[in-house]
Amino acid sequence: MVKASRSVKVIKQGGGPLGFVFFTAWIGAAVYFVQRVDGFWSIILAFLKACVWPAFVLHRVLELLHI
Repeated sequence: MVKASRSVKVIKQGGGPLGFVFFTAWIGAAVYFVQRVDGFWSIILAFLKACVWPAFVLHRVLELLHI
């Protein structure tokens, strides 16, 4: 006799409200950096800066907390 196994699917939702906050912060950073540049490659660099600025903020906060 073969036993039927039951599997349970766990569905994980996205970031919710916090994801929206991070997304709007990224849009704001992208607008800030793009406003200050001129030229195609500078715009690409501005978008890359907008992607990595949270890492610099976190580094500075941890530095100030002496962690």
